[in-house]
Amino acid sequence: MFKYVKRLQYPINIKKKDLRMAKYLVTQYGGSNGELSAALRYLNQRLTMPDNKGKALLNDIGTEELGHVEMLETMIYQLMKDATLEEIKDAGLDTHYAEHAKALFPTDANGVPFTTTYFATTGDPLADLSEDMAAEQKARAVYENLIDLTDDPDVIGPLLWLRQREIVHYARFKELFEEYEKKLKKGSNEMKVEPMKYNKNTNDYFINNLDFNNYENLM
Repeated sequence: MFKYVKRLQYPINIKKKDLRMAKYLVTQYGGSNGELSAALRYLNQRLTMPDNKGKALLNDIGTEELGHVEMLETMIYQLMKDATLEEIKDAGLDTHYAEHAKALFPTDANGVPFTTTYFATTGDPLADLSEDMAAEQKARAVYENLIDLTDDPDVIGPLLWLRQREIVHYARFKELFEEYEKKLKKGSNEMKVEPMKYNKNTNDYFINNLDFNNYENLM
């Protein structure tokens, strides 16, 4: 269960309209290396991690990525706010307007809609974490490209913050990958996945001793 806090992870207050930047920025919302893909990837992979540490880490990072989706949606909305139809046409967003008007819709920078083929869940912790590390590095590179495309400090600030979170997430995934790899090298060909259990008293499913509140590994 998620608890929603009514504030962005990083303050966003874009004062200058820039539809072309909105068109570029949407790729980190609905593109192959974007935040929506990351959130769904980690939240799907988490339950087949072999221990509580892995489950909690992917849950924490996946949840944070949902906050990043919210940030990007806010940035895109502010960059397009009060745009005229002529400005929308000039920015090459007329095809988006035809389908969605000024509403948000997850695509990449070329207008290709989001698809779940952007991520995988294999059930193998090393394979999944390898994908996760690569995803964080690719997202970092895209944020650096986006920063190159603007000189607006109101846009650069949030992008720099998001870039830094990719670096932190990569480091946490790398630590977990190396820990699991060592366990396999010690002779265990398969790490047993802790099952979910059902509590008939509360009518809830839970994972053995998984306490998300006490797992502090992201900062």
